[in-house]
Amino acid sequence: MRSGPSRPVIIAVDGRSGAGKTTVALELAALLRRHRTVSLFHLEDIYPGWDGLAEGVERYVSTVLAPLAQGRTAHWTAWDWASGDWGPADDAGSRTTAAADVVLVEGVGAAHAAARALVDVVVWVEAPAPARRRRALERDGETYAPFWDRWAAQEDELFAGGDVAAAADIVVDGSRGVAGAPERVLSALAGLPALEPLLAPELARRRGLEFAAVRVAAYPPAAALFAALYGGSTDAVWLDSSTADQTGAGADPAGRARFSIMADASGSFGRTATHADGTTTVADGEVTARIRGHFFRWLDTVWGRKAVRAPDHYPGDFTLGWLGWLGYELKGETGGAAARDAAAAAGATPPGPNTPPGPTPPPTAALLFAGRAVVVDHQERCLFLLTLAEANHPASGQEAADWARGARDAVAALAETDDAPVAPLPAPVFVLRDGESRYKAMIAASRTEIREGNSYEVCLTTQLEAHTPGRLDAWDVYRALRHRSPAPFAAFLRMGATAVCSTSPERFLRIDAAGLMRAEPIKGTRRRDADPVADAALKADLAASLKDRAENVMIVDLLRNDLSHNAVPGTVRVPRLCEIESYATVHQLVSTIEAQLAPGSSRAEALAAAFPAGSMTGAPKISTMAILDSLEAGPRGIYSGGIGYFSLNAALDLSVTIRTLVLQDTDDGGTHLSLGVGGAITADSDDDAEWQEIQAKAYGVLSTLGADFPG
Repeated sequence: MRSGPSRPVIIAVDGRSGAGKTTVALELAALLRRHRTVSLFHLEDIYPGWDGLAEGVERYVSTVLAPLAQGRTAHWTAWDWASGDWGPADDAGSRTTAAADVVLVEGVGAAHAAARALVDVVVWVEAPAPARRRRALERDGETYAPFWDRWAAQEDELFAGGDVAAAADIVVDGSRGVAGAPERVLSALAGLPALEPLLAPELARRRGLEFAAVRVAAYPPAAALFAALYGGSTDAVWLDSSTADQTGAGADPAGRARFSIMADASGSFGRTATHADGTTTVADGEVTARIRGHFFRWLDTVWGRKAVRAPDHYPGDFTLGWLGWLGYELKGETGGAAARDAAAAAGATPPGPNTPPGPTPPPTAALLFAGRAVVVDHQERCLFLLTLAEANHPASGQEAADWARGARDAVAALAETDDAPVAPLPAPVFVLRDGESRYKAMIAASRTEIREGNSYEVCLTTQLEAHTPGRLDAWDVYRALRHRSPAPFAAFLRMGATAVCSTSPERFLRIDAAGLMRAEPIKGTRRRDADPVADAALKADLAASLKDRAENVMIVDLLRNDLSHNAVPGTVRVPRLCEIESYATVHQLVSTIEAQLAPGSSRAEALAAAFPAGSMTGAPKISTMAILDSLEAGPRGIYSGGIGYFSLNAALDLSVTIRTLVLQDTDDGGTHLSLGVGGAITADSDDDAEWQEIQAKAYGVLSTLGADFPG
């Protein structure tokens, strides 16, 4: 935002005729006037007749916008539509627009390219041409009908010079009218970092929230519960502690699998946020806001301050908030390269001819905001229904009560229900981004970098990809995966046309409401064997492996450093080092690092300091990420990032996105699948052992699908 001692914040509300921008501007002005002075200027007052759009916009920029942008009152003359001439030139015909706290300028061309440098925020209102024409005629009468095409042609010419919609900060979909849009536009404005000081009263109101957690003495089958409540949701998340669901919470000595969380983006609080190409896009009903800049900066504005407090009877850390994924490419904000093109820039070999064509990559990050959710307490074998309401807002409280009542009814209907069996899945044929010879060549290159002192450990990865000609049901895939490979940080996410099926055993980072930070990296893996004797031998081999222990200790040291940046001095500790945890398909070597967040520290910055997980990069992190960019043949995408939640009590809990299948619907009616795998390379890594390790890590997912590791 441009600054000045007395200049107004200028908000341009633009769009083609009949879209609904006048209604949006008028009602938005009324909302803004609750806490500040507002001036409103309509461009139609300065258009010189039915053929004067371009001239009117030019006069608007020079006589209205330019002085306002300097903090001066604008003096202008109105067009008299009845006489078809300008108003009188004397004082009676002169108009003014004061430089108030906020100036709303509304009309076709309000954010035209010539005006854009002088405005702070652009709101674009759009609707299909037939709807716009109908509304314009209903508003102005049939006398406007002869001029519709004439005016529309001028709009086409005006906007040919630049796409205002693409440059807009906020877009309003007026296809079904704009009756509910102004409140959502105000909320979107409050989410723009540049407007935080101006909209402090609205932000304070947003934090006036009432959180409730109602205990329900029921423990229905988890998959059936998710299907009943969220099976039809376009955007939904299930953070699924499936080890507890499969074997009981008592089998979770580390205490990581007590709770599962189910939520979607429905209700008045619900919205979604995606980040790609340097812009975070927040969709709230018919209003979409674009916040340009770093993702972690945006996250800091919407999360990290304690907005609610959990009641004493509720034992969970999650008190509603944001849930979803953070992709590996966010490393571009934390010291790494913005790596969608990093591999190409560094000369890495592109994917081979056998790699199936994929759809548009999913967003770098995708989150939904849940204003209501179900938490399953596996230890107490009960549920908690979580709801959010605006304080002193009866309609909001009623909405929460209605949802809770419906959720109770759905739970009651599941009392005698079992999880439905999963039908046999078609076996996709996977190809490997890097075949055996190339992967081993990357191992050799990694060892060279280590010998030259550029890294101590390189966490090398590759991806398996497949395409099915028919649509593969991601829900069926996930249910099969959680049955075959239960994990404490399993997750199912459905975000539009992308689904994520994760059976991750690894916690990336947890920060609880009191500021205790905990990371639990995994380094060292052995595939399990059905023969108990052979299985015990594999476990013993892992326990005795100096190489695997060295890998783990190096990452522990890296994470101690990551957490120390935002920790109280002297609080970093390692309560658990290189302990073996056994899962359905693998044995793994796990450590725990803890530290206390320093008072006043930004939680989003603490997360950014540790992102991406050191167990997925190697050490030292920055130089090793550059090595990886030069070796790996393409971006990792969702794989190697994090999945979890950002709670309204300022807690977060993220897994490392491993053992994770990503499914995307494709335009040909099929499904694209991708599965990332990798391993840590050290100076004494053995090529064949590393090649076997990535097969072991892929086994749980591939065997569930009936697929083979590509030969």
